Amino acid sequence: MSSTEKTGLSRRSMMCGLLVALAVPGGLAACSSGSTPTGTGTATGGASTPGGATPGGSPIIAALADVPDGGGLIAGNPANSKPLVLVRTGETVKAYDASCPHQGTAVSPPENGVITCPNHGSTFNAADGTVTKGPATAGLTEVPVKVEAGQVVPA
Repeated sequence: MSSTEKTGLSRRSMMCGLLVALAVPGGLAACSSGSTPTGTGTATGGASTPGGATPGGSPIIAALADVPDGGGLIAGNPANSKPLVLVRTGETVKAYDASCPHQGTAVSPPENGVITCPNHGSTFNAADGTVTKGPATAGLTEVPVKVEAGQVVPA
């Protein structure tokens, strides 16, 4: 491989890493050119372990403590590696597929009870995922989750 090709490959790898790190926290492993990433959770300063499981054996999506009460965050889905938007109210967490039904752009975490698609401005009610403003014509797809041992896991 020529030095020009190596430089281009290095730049693409760096850009991929930067974009994934900004778009999906804990998703940097998706840019590696080697092995398949094993992490399925969200790095949380010790609250949960990426790729870990609860004592009951459920794969961890995120630590409950890392999901802001009255807000939410974007996390990986251990079932299919697609991002989820998590929404927390007290000890209850709901999850939705983070892909906007309009054109598949990843939505932003909820703010003030509203989930927004940054691409065309569609908005969704964080409490139930229903569309509140288009161009999307359908709501977000709910993904069943539960809280187990202080961790958000698939239900």
